[in-house]
Amino acid sequence: MSGNNLKRRDFLKLAAVGVTVLAGSQIIRRAGASEPAPAGGRKWAMLIDQSKCTGCGYCTLACRAHNDISPDISWNVVTKTGQVGNKDVFIARPCMQCAHAPCVEVCPVKASTYRPDGIVQMDYERCIGCRYCEVACPYGARSFNWKQFDGPNPAVPDWGQPEVARRPRGVVEKCSFCFQRIDRGLALGLTPGVDEDATPACVTVCPVGARQFGDISDPDSKVSKLLRSRASYRLREELGTSPRVFYLSASQEPLS
Repeated sequence: MSGNNLKRRDFLKLAAVGVTVLAGSQIIRRAGASEPAPAGGRKWAMLIDQSKCTGCGYCTLACRAHNDISPDISWNVVTKTGQVGNKDVFIARPCMQCAHAPCVEVCPVKASTYRPDGIVQMDYERCIGCRYCEVACPYGARSFNWKQFDGPNPAVPDWGQPEVARRPRGVVEKCSFCFQRIDRGLALGLTPGVDEDATPACVTVCPVGARQFGDISDPDSKVSKLLRSRASYRLREELGTSPRVFYLSASQEPLS
């Protein structure tokens, strides 16, 4: 590529990648230092019960179908972590939708921002592929799209139909709490976490009900009630990221 043909987007990508290694160590040290999500009405949260999760991977497949994700990428990862008694224990990791998200702080072009409801959203038109956000995320919840996804999606139609456009090559992708289902459902008068058509695909597909979803600013939502009645934990809370994904450990009784 000649100097005259070097486009602004390509220049920014090359410049950003060139300093990623240097910036990486600083980003990790600042992991919990971002400005908080803006105050708003609803605040969506997910609750995952490890005593129920069987590691079936249905959530990963439904996520791939509804968000038209390449089979080389997973927005939702399920990992075996050990055993309690004779039962295998798994941890499912979507995007944590942090209230103090390091990925939002480090993005040099504001491609990662907060929605008023707390969801950390991506603007794929703005993303220059510098991968600062991928390095900054303490949860490994972001994936770089190394190549154009042109072929058929093997998760479609068995696990759902695409509801959003495919991302271009050279951007970072991540879980969005299926905002498209939330927004469409609210427009139709539905309640996310109650009505399936308004709830993230990973929640509705779970065959054992290991996931719950709802508005934690509503004290009457199922998620709020469960968090008041049961001990829960969040991943890497000590970093000050304030994740909005909560877990019930496998040592507790399953959700009723």
